[in-house]
Amino acid sequence: MSSAVPEADPSLRVVSDILVGVPEDPVTEPGSDRGGAEAKRRRLAVIAAGHRGEAPVAREALADGTPSVRAAALGALARCGALGPASAREALGDPDPLVRRRSADLTAEVAPDAALDAALGTALGDPDPLVVEAACWALGEREATSAVPALAAVAVDHPDPRCREAAVAALGALGDPAGLAAVLHALDDRPSVRRRATVALAAFEGPAVDEALRRSAVDRDWQVREVAEILLGAV
Repeated sequence: MSSAVPEADPSLRVVSDILVGVPEDPVTEPGSDRGGAEAKRRRLAVIAAGHRGEAPVAREALADGTPSVRAAALGALARCGALGPASAREALGDPDPLVRRRSADLTAEVAPDAALDAALGTALGDPDPLVVEAACWALGEREATSAVPALAAVAVDHPDPRCREAAVAALGALGDPAGLAAVLHALDDRPSVRRRATVALAAFEGPAVDEALRRSAVDRDWQVREVAEILLGAV
């Protein structure tokens, strides 16, 4: 009986060589592989395809049955410069929040598209707070002023402070006057949100903004005070 050890799968050896020194995407870490070793092999192969510029391989993996593989496929397409608005929109409707969040994270790199901005606006109502947080960031990066009312609603009413903070940051990035009331409202939120709101005030102007900065300059949180003092000094 032969005692030879079977040779390792050549495709896995190639993947390992490519991925040496390449950090994992946090949302596609091995712990999210619910399909076991075979799903991990597919995920690594998709990541490698992204580094090799093999967009067709990555695009095919968008239909994979394992969420972490689909999320990796989105990242691979983005790395190839081949993630289009249609694929990003479809992924925002994926049944798994891992994929929805990854799509939102990547949309800043996707070409301007009103339908994609609308899909991100819909994602602000996602049941997963991390998806909402990512969608807020994406809308700010994409300069999607059409989403200001929805972002303002998140900033004021969302039960998760991470989402309120992200929405306030997006409103500051957009600088649309229609978002000012929500930013001012956030100055009465918890410290992390107040800090973000104070920074966001830099995008606005007017008597209400000046008064808000003076109030923030005596906030009980030293970081809020520091930001306000810097902005008041720049006026």
